[in-house]
Amino acid sequence: MLFYGVSLASPLMLGTAQYPSPEILASAVREAQAGVITVSLRRESAGQKAGQAFWSLIRELNVPVLPNTAGCHTVKEAVTTAHMAREVFETDWIKLEVIGDSDTLQPDVFGLVEAARILSEDGFKVFPYTTEDLVVAERLLAAGCEVLMPWGAPIGSGRGLNNVFGLRTLRAHFPEVPLVVDAGIGVPSHAAQAMELGYDAVLINTAVAKAGDPAVMARAFRLAVEAGKAAFEADPMEARDMAAPSTPLLGRPMLA
Repeated sequence: MLFYGVSLASPLMLGTAQYPSPEILASAVREAQAGVITVSLRRESAGQKAGQAFWSLIRELNVPVLPNTAGCHTVKEAVTTAHMAREVFETDWIKLEVIGDSDTLQPDVFGLVEAARILSEDGFKVFPYTTEDLVVAERLLAAGCEVLMPWGAPIGSGRGLNNVFGLRTLRAHFPEVPLVVDAGIGVPSHAAQAMELGYDAVLINTAVAKAGDPAVMARAFRLAVEAGKAAFEADPMEARDMAAPSTPLLGRPMLA
């Protein structure tokens, strides 16, 4: 699947926040073999020495960067941050977040659609952090988005895929749209499940950064994503309510 005309080296997207050290972050990115890394402008100011060092590290990783508007709660704030990110990171890709609820970090879908329209008209390639709502998805696509990033569960919760039915329905409704499960994934099996549903990528941050060994966890997620993608492409069997014998009865000896 192409993301705004670009084929990613891996369907695993990795966030760069909350790691214990820059060295551990770099090790995790290498072990994940991530296709994209996300970076928040709010974490690292380009005008500060710490921010310059961080940006140097990101450049050295040689992985495509997807800046995000993490922490923005209004359309104006998100649009302004996106413009700053385009200058700092030299890319027109932007992961758009407009947060509507402070407890769940659920997107403000009304503000999200408005911000997506403004940014798309200004030449940005928008990756919107959204819900699995079909109507919202239609509005985002009409606003100019070519990728959708529905949440699996609240950011940082590690709960996995809270609404499998909704995610499956979204996939079926938009078979040609690149879809990324973003937020809430806690363990590799959650990532594999998302890929088994036919999603094109997953974005993970907290589950790797907060693991006891982030590099090992990153590698585990890489393998899980590969397994889930392969399983989907292999066309898995459908679940049944009743047992079905795996050994045929034909040819078996029968007692009189």
